[in-house]
Amino acid sequence: MSGRFDGKVAFVTGGSRGIGKGIVQRFAEEGAKVAIIDINEEALTEAANEFNERGYEVFTKVANVMEAEQVENAMKEVYEKYGSVDILVNNAGVIKDNMLFKMSDSDWDTVMGVHLKGSFNAARAAQKYMVENKYGRIINISSTSALGNRGQANYATAKAGLQGFTKTLAIELGRFGITANAVAPGFIETDMTKQTAARIGISFEELVEASVSNIPVGRSGKPEDIANAVAFYADEQSSFVNGQVLYVAGGPKD
Repeated sequence: MSGRFDGKVAFVTGGSRGIGKGIVQRFAEEGAKVAIIDINEEALTEAANEFNERGYEVFTKVANVMEAEQVENAMKEVYEKYGSVDILVNNAGVIKDNMLFKMSDSDWDTVMGVHLKGSFNAARAAQKYMVENKYGRIINISSTSALGNRGQANYATAKAGLQGFTKTLAIELGRFGITANAVAPGFIETDMTKQTAARIGISFEELVEASVSNIPVGRSGKPEDIANAVAFYADEQSSFVNGQVLYVAGGPKD
């Protein structure tokens, strides 16, 4: 499998932990030069050191996806350093879970800002280089929560919105050799799902056990499961797959 992304440049938002880090690792292992932007400086430094120790070329920059100028500057820097931006993965995410009657304005605005405005900012910045190059792969990370999930009115709405955004990008950018697709993870073991366990007052092990009981394949997901799906969309040979949403959840989702 090594070398599938030789010569390609991948830009991953929120790539310092969890699913994002798994995606970065997959691209790096298969020959891509990878750029990560993240708001968490400590996690970013840690990830950079880890990848550099393994001999992977990874560019890192602290940037807030909600700030268009910060995203554009990071993208420009990556383009000037590596000569292209071939793959964009909009992965940056945050949860501010609460039942609707308890959800604050800032709980709503933050989740919308990171997932939707953040993906808009990054896609708008990346398409400029992709259109010029007549090639690109945009992959947005949605979620099975897009189908509705108790306590996640904000997150479910944002993740469903990303699917509409994905399909629109596919229609607008297809003629430039750019595809846009989404991956919708089910239950994946990450820091974010650990936060969910804490919020509902159970141990992470109990949450995993409860989740697995409803997953047909009988196991929880790992970041590499999502990285595999992202790599499929990012592959040069996937050029006729466009505007799709792939649920990676160990079973069917409606």
